[in-house]
Amino acid sequence: MATTHFLAYPSRLLDNKIVDDESQSRDILIFFIPGNPGLVDYYEPFLSGLRTLLDATASIQHSRFHIYGQDLAGFRDDDHEPFTTKRKPHDLEYQIQHTLAVLKGLRIESGPRQGSSYDDVLLIGHSVGAYIALEIFHRLLQNPDAGSDLNLASGILLFPTIEHIARSSNGWKLDLLRRTPVLGDNAYRIAQGFLHICPRGVLHWIVHRIGGMPTQAAEITTRWLKSRDGVWQTLHMGMDEMKVIGEDRWDNELWEIAHDAEAHHKAVPKFFFFFGKNDDWVANHYRDEFILRQKQAERTRVIVDEGNIPHAFCMNHNEIVAEKVSMWISEMYDAR
Repeated sequence: MATTHFLAYPSRLLDNKIVDDESQSRDILIFFIPGNPGLVDYYEPFLSGLRTLLDATASIQHSRFHIYGQDLAGFRDDDHEPFTTKRKPHDLEYQIQHTLAVLKGLRIESGPRQGSSYDDVLLIGHSVGAYIALEIFHRLLQNPDAGSDLNLASGILLFPTIEHIARSSNGWKLDLLRRTPVLGDNAYRIAQGFLHICPRGVLHWIVHRIGGMPTQAAEITTRWLKSRDGVWQTLHMGMDEMKVIGEDRWDNELWEIAHDAEAHHKAVPKFFFFFGKNDDWVANHYRDEFILRQKQAERTRVIVDEGNIPHAFCMNHNEIVAEKVSMWISEMYDAR
């Protein structure tokens, strides 16, 4: 079986006019964790746009930023054995462990320090990817030996689904499906039955023309919908999210992350949370309560979109989100 699909955007060589000795510069890994469905190709315009923006930002040219994003497990048929009733799709806990294992294995791929560990790791997570990112922070700072080569410096969490997801408008519907006897366990069979008889060309036309997806996203979606296991993996993991992402624990968890960092003599990570103005996967009142609880946190910044960027920003709003993320990275690593 093939390894999990990934996208990588290596750092370019630094300008000698800015950095006299490249070996003295910092290598920073920007590790991107997608939402559900966990297909990183949806984010190619976002990640490539971020690469371009970082390369054009003069104030951070003293550092080399390496961008890496990878699928969550099970969303492509070639990364696993076929799922069965005995070998079911992966749950959220598996995705956390899988992502952490991948992260621990990454090393600098180019430049004067090729093969060495990164100086800093910046995790960017979208939707449930934000939950996975926070779990990785928490676990590694509680147990530094589990990732001794990883210096988790900061996190940017986009449209984060980190508490009470089942009480959002879309989450309520999925949780109702999960709790419905017989139907919840067989929803993927019903979906697969319909998708099997629907011709690929018709399906592409539906998601492109009726769903309003751009051509690239429509092709990715069609491939996923027509795959052997992709829809089952999506529904299985989504229903697990309804069970797991519930209790409002992250105000305490963020405090514990800071405490664990200090206890192990590490810099306290900095977090940027970017919420949508109206997000069908995040209940507004829980978002607002979370924001109030974080007002006193020194290294946590919470931003609520003032426009109408949707939860699935990777469909039509890659450029504007890449600009925001580039700006926050510049704040963290500005040399001026």
